[in-house]
Amino acid sequence: MAAMTMALHSITVDCHDCYAQSLFWTQVTGWQEDPDDPNGPGDPNGRLVGPHGVNLLFIPVPEGKTVKNRMHLDLQPQERSRDEEVERLVGIGATIVSDQRRPDGRGWVVMADPEGNEFCVERGPLG
Repeated sequence: MAAMTMALHSITVDCHDCYAQSLFWTQVTGWQEDPDDPNGPGDPNGRLVGPHGVNLLFIPVPEGKTVKNRMHLDLQPQERSRDEEVERLVGIGATIVSDQRRPDGRGWVVMADPEGNEFCVERGPLG
């Protein structure tokens, strides 16, 4: 097995309103904005600092999202059940794209952030 030669630094999200997206994702993840590069309304980009040095980076693009993401985040709630987390996320502006929950409790929910970027909410330790 080869040694790891790359480390994940940032997950970059294309968007129109970097500030609004960073506020939404702060509520989703609990990650905070980069203290060395605070974001504000009108800033050209935003960065949230997460655990283990991984960041969410929001950069402006002129075009809107038109097709399904080729890559997305799978999120696993740690303090709520999957269903409670889906309800919370809808309350802060996410939408449900596809509900894949099963009667036996398995499954996931495909959601979209306010600009249409998909992510999944899976079951966590609390269900």
